[in-house]
Amino acid sequence: MDRKKFIYGSIVGLGTAIAIPAYLLTKPQKENAQQSKKDSDQLDEKLVKDFVIAGHSKLNLVKEMLNEHPNLIYTSYDWGNGDFEEAIEGAAHLGNKEIVNYFISKGSRANLFVLTMLGKTSLVKPVIETYPELLFAKGAHGLTLLHHAQIGECLELEDYFKEKGLTKKMIKIR
Repeated sequence: MDRKKFIYGSIVGLGTAIAIPAYLLTKPQKENAQQSKKDSDQLDEKLVKDFVIAGHSKLNLVKEMLNEHPNLIYTSYDWGNGDFEEAIEGAAHLGNKEIVNYFISKGSRANLFVLTMLGKTSLVKPVIETYPELLFAKGAHGLTLLHHAQIGECLELEDYFKEKGLTKKMIKIR
């Protein structure tokens, strides 16, 4: 091997020996930086809790909070032991139709409990007929569909649930 090829090969080899480990060592740092950025984009847990609490009955506060943090509309708070609650569910289990309708107008996800409280019989009955086990589903705090029908003053759904065998307004969350 001549001297030129030896020097050229040594430089390429040395460059490769330095570059590859350096690349591999910086890659996790880049991923960690991306993860840190992602974590910093998460909404503060106290803010979410305050929003869910406000969602039960404080329409003006809800509007202010959503104006500042629009994605709060999609959040839920974990009260512990699997008891998750969205702000719309808080308004629903208190029978606050004005706030529930406001949330829906802002893109909140309306579930079976919310639709029951609103008296949406034509939506709720077909779901129960298709998935009868949902009759005994637990909403936020273990409140049942029967509770939501009663708080929403929907006698048709209240009678329907009772005919199907739902007698409890609350089922304990384990």
